[in-house]
Amino acid sequence: MNQSQATIVEPFQFYSKADQTVLLDKKAKNIRELLDGIKTVSGASIYFHTHKFLQQHHYLSPEPPNDFGYWITNVLNEEVLGEQISAIDIIQFKKIADLRLQFIEVIESYLQTAERIVDAPRGEEFHFMASQTFVYPTSYVAQTLSEFKEILAKISIHSLYFHIFDASLRLEQHENDFSNWFRRLGHTRLADEVLRLDPYTFTLEGLREKIIILIERYGKH
Repeated sequence: MNQSQATIVEPFQFYSKADQTVLLDKKAKNIRELLDGIKTVSGASIYFHTHKFLQQHHYLSPEPPNDFGYWITNVLNEEVLGEQISAIDIIQFKKIADLRLQFIEVIESYLQTAERIVDAPRGEEFHFMASQTFVYPTSYVAQTLSEFKEILAKISIHSLYFHIFDASLRLEQHENDFSNWFRRLGHTRLADEVLRLDPYTFTLEGLREKIIILIERYGKH
């Protein structure tokens, strides 16, 4: 990469976000009602029940189950279905619509052979929720890779989450905002290495540290 390549690339504007949890007017007391809810709630609700843990519990090591699998296993005591739902690899889905269809397919297949439908104890129904997300630009803008590394060390975990986890669903492609910018700068190897990371195997702080290491290792090539 030469200097002329770097100057034609727009600076990287760091964004962050704030989420407000919204309780929807829909709940389920058994698997059939859960299936109906998954079919009809907004994509924001599906996203909330499958991705929120990563941001809320950023100091814990993944991988947690999604809310659907947790409720099926721990409230309904339907361990087989619970394991199937919890085992769905949410990272492979670049569209919430496709993730929704996967949940529907697994639950409908299970119901075809289910001998009985168990109701949750009173007060332990599944309540569908969603997040109202507010995205805003931060004061941090990186002109160079060196500036990017310095800023990355001090941005909030909400900003990191937005650019890594939200990005692939927002862009609907196998890319995050960081890799996208590195690639446009001409740092293809760095972009590929960051893209190769499985963000679901790190805490957010661990992910931040790993990306900084990769910048130091490949940012000069």
